[in-house]
Amino acid sequence: MITEGPRNGPTMVLAHGAGAPMDSEFMNEMTARLTRRGVRVIRFEFPYMAERRVTGKKRPPDRAPRLVEYFNQVLDKLGDGPVYIGGKSMGGRMATLVATGRNVAGVCVLGYPFHPPGKPEKTRLDHLPDVRCPVLICQGERDTLGNREQVEGYSLPKAITLDWCPDGDHSLKPRKASGISHADNLDLAADAIAGFIGV
Repeated sequence: MITEGPRNGPTMVLAHGAGAPMDSEFMNEMTARLTRRGVRVIRFEFPYMAERRVTGKKRPPDRAPRLVEYFNQVLDKLGDGPVYIGGKSMGGRMATLVATGRNVAGVCVLGYPFHPPGKPEKTRLDHLPDVRCPVLICQGERDTLGNREQVEGYSLPKAITLDWCPDGDHSLKPRKASGISHADNLDLAADAIAGFIGV
């Protein structure tokens, strides 16, 4: 695990996405922004990604039950006290699954994978009404795993707040022609999370 930010700040446990580790450029950039805003960020790696770091061999993520179990083991090590959880894409989705069976202060997702690539009919919404806390989803407007038009057509629980990053893709990155930078959208997301947490 990597812990950064103020010791007395609110804690956010941030999980990586399916294909990149806890110290990917995206995770580093978001962590830096959140710690500057007063959030204590704890990052960890799921076992399949830790194994990849050792062996250099890529393998797909484990199935959701194993990932959720490991996420809970990480949280168990932190002891009592309010904690926010979240993550990039798959990591954020696992955080929402964790929050259906565990009390946490809130969940923050950076690019929720509302459906698999190219399969908009296979939505990943069924468990969301069972989440026990408020949820913030920072989503790119043209995310191929759930763009604005698609997501605004869903009936999402009232506990979920959507914060749209203009022209952003699944990593919140806009096109150059938009006149918006990736840094702008990452700042928007970090501001939204800081506001959600209350720092």
